[in-house]
Amino acid sequence: MSLFVDTSVWSLALRRDQPAGRAEVGMLVGAVERGETLLTTGLVLQELLQGFSGPKSRSQIVERFSALPLVVPDRDDHIEAAELRNHCRRKGVQIGTIDALLAQLCIRHDLTMLTADWDFTRVAAHSRLKLWAHP
Repeated sequence: MSLFVDTSVWSLALRRDQPAGRAEVGMLVGAVERGETLLTTGLVLQELLQGFSGPKSRSQIVERFSALPLVVPDRDDHIEAAELRNHCRRKGVQIGTIDALLAQLCIRHDLTMLTADWDFTRVAAHSRLKLWAHP
């Protein structure tokens, strides 16, 4: 299984002040240990860098993420993400522009999203988005 890891899980994994035992973080650590394919996108990297301060944190994040393949959106991804956002809105589900694009990238590349953000659960209920679920 190829996992797309979003900002919420990376933030939990990188912060030292978070409670231990989050299933999503355990899955991330296990996937790294097993050598599974982990992917993310530049938007996730950017959000992480904006959320952590200090040059040491910045350089550690950049270094750790340099080994991860980035999924890069193209024009069709942006078009389909807008369609996904409109579709969800018609179903009563509000999602942000970036979240719609992240979901679209997972759908297009047949990736399972590893997230701690409950907003994606509502998106998955109205789309082909696959989410990792704790066994």
